[in-house]
Amino acid sequence: MGVWQKEIIAGLLLLLAVSIIGGITGLFMPLALALTLAVLMRQLYQINRFEKWIRTGGRAKYPKTSGIWEEIYYHVYRIKKNEKKRKKKLGKMVDQFRQSTEALPDAAIVLGSNDEIEWANKAAREVFGLHQSDKGQRIPNLIRFPEFIRYLKSGNYHEAVILPSPVDHRITLAVRIITYGAGLRLLLAQDVTQLKKMERMRKDFVANVSHELRTPLTVLKGYLETLQDMDDGKSSLLTTSFQQMQGQTERMQHLVDDLLLLTRLETQQKKTECVNVPALLSQICKETEALHGRTSAASASGPSLSSARIELIMETDVHIVGEEQELRSAFTNLLGNALKYSPEDTVVKVRWYRSGDSIVLDVEDQGEGIATNDIPRVTERFYRSEVKRTKKVGGTGLGLAIVKHVLMRHDAKLSIASELGKGSRFSCYFPVKRVCN
Repeated sequence: MGVWQKEIIAGLLLLLAVSIIGGITGLFMPLALALTLAVLMRQLYQINRFEKWIRTGGRAKYPKTSGIWEEIYYHVYRIKKNEKKRKKKLGKMVDQFRQSTEALPDAAIVLGSNDEIEWANKAAREVFGLHQSDKGQRIPNLIRFPEFIRYLKSGNYHEAVILPSPVDHRITLAVRIITYGAGLRLLLAQDVTQLKKMERMRKDFVANVSHELRTPLTVLKGYLETLQDMDDGKSSLLTTSFQQMQGQTERMQHLVDDLLLLTRLETQQKKTECVNVPALLSQICKETEALHGRTSAASASGPSLSSARIELIMETDVHIVGEEQELRSAFTNLLGNALKYSPEDTVVKVRWYRSGDSIVLDVEDQGEGIATNDIPRVTERFYRSEVKRTKKVGGTGLGLAIVKHVLMRHDAKLSIASELGKGSRFSCYFPVKRVCN
């Protein structure tokens, strides 16, 4: 029989006894009232004992009692005991987590919803100069680099921010924030000093070698032009040799120029001006006309000449904030590649238009296309896809790398859609925030 059933039966028996005695003595109402008060006082007494026991946290053994209150004490005591075991287990897990993160070589800081420090490992205390007493302090008050504060407020944590260590400016840190839980964030900082040093060495090496090559290349080119002028054409071997030497010299010259341009893109500060992109595209197409054929310009609704090699479509006349020479280099490389890798009897479409929150430049050809596996790598330096071609196509393998760097400096991104044998479409997406008058 359950406890509740026993309580109900006991209550009914008491009520029956009061009814019988009350019927005999004629004092049913006073006896019923007395019984009700007695039951009420007992329950108030039990509630008071229970409240005192709960107030102390329910740590001690629960008071001795009987009936339903004994069951209540027992269930609460069991819940508290299980909770204590679970808390102890979670505490061990937290200790293990903290011990493991303390051993991490990378700095880790747990931030609250108001950017306050909730926890930091040993590496974080060392590279950021934090102390145990800094718990609860807002991280912008301790790490005061403007780049970091802008990064923290932006909410865009897809890329890491590079900044020096507050305690040692010789140490370079790559700081990244990962959001998790309800308003919590994990700040991770990795020491990239050696990587940045190697990157600087690579840039300096490329820049120095490129500069050093320009002088001997200029001398070679000058002497070759002189020898070609002196060639009377009697020796076909000599004439062919001069032509091949001239071609390789020009190829080397283009390679050096592209390397120097990449170096400038990586090292020079950004310059901003309002660039008239429609006029720039028209000029680029006219300049390319001399090498690759005629150009036609058409409006969004107007027809274009099918005999033209380049079809320029202007659907918007917006200008964007940027650096004109860098944009010229990027657009020229895209158009040159499209013409170079497509048959001479096909049309290359150049389209400038607005799409949602972006201003887009499309360069679309009907050429050989790019394999799906090669698309992610075509913007790497010197990478050229292995495609069987009917004719040899020259190039330095740096054109799309230049395009990628120019777009990055303009907060833009490059999208490539291609299919082997059907052509490619290169799309440059500029954010609408760069639109200017």
